[in-house]
Amino acid sequence: MQLALVHARYQLLETVRIPIAIFGSAFFPAAAMLFFVVPFAGKDPIGATFATASMVTFSVMSANIFQYGVGVAEDRDQPWNPYTRTLPAGPAPRFAGRVLAGLALTYLSLIPVVVIGALLTAAEITPAAFLLALVTVAVVSVPFTLMGLAIGYSLPSKAAIVVAQIVFFPLAFGGGLLSAPDDAPGFIETIAPYLPTRGAVELMWSAVGDYPVQPLSLLMLGVWVVLLAGLAGWAYRRDEGRRFS
Repeated sequence: MQLALVHARYQLLETVRIPIAIFGSAFFPAAAMLFFVVPFAGKDPIGATFATASMVTFSVMSANIFQYGVGVAEDRDQPWNPYTRTLPAGPAPRFAGRVLAGLALTYLSLIPVVVIGALLTAAEITPAAFLLALVTVAVVSVPFTLMGLAIGYSLPSKAAIVVAQIVFFPLAFGGGLLSAPDDAPGFIETIAPYLPTRGAVELMWSAVGDYPVQPLSLLMLGVWVVLLAGLAGWAYRRDEGRRFS
């Protein structure tokens, strides 16, 4: 655990030195709150609460796909990365440290969304629900962390940026993150349960309000976690083999 914390500290210091990296993860969800949630759902306590939860999920997704997808791909191009793979501690502390740092940055990227929801909308949440939502953030970050790792270890940095951008918005729109619960267009409601974003946002909705998570959405979220874990593991092993072949 101590080695994991050392790696996490290294990752955080490296990111903090380039503040725009943190700003980028928080910008789009905060902008969506200001331009869409505040004017259209800001005065409705229930609607504003669910919309804020959706934007929280949007932010979690953005932070993890881009920081892992692009960050890992860029790290692979650095001479420091092959050296760390030769250390006797093995890959586990590096993985754990990266995940811990990523989770810390994810929570940091949520601050603008939460502040906007609290100050500029009628969103309401109890202290218990707020704590549950904080825990739920860590849970729903798992599939997007794995997705980012799969992209980062599979592709060079220039390609990783493009792929992350390509998958991000279709997953957000197709999962219903940009619509009120059960109020998306018909074709979105049809495909949404099969996307990881839908299961993630339903967990967030249920954490902040009275929303029943659909079994199909939860099942498919689990399926996505397994598939993405397998893909990320395969990508890492393939990259490892190429480095030392």
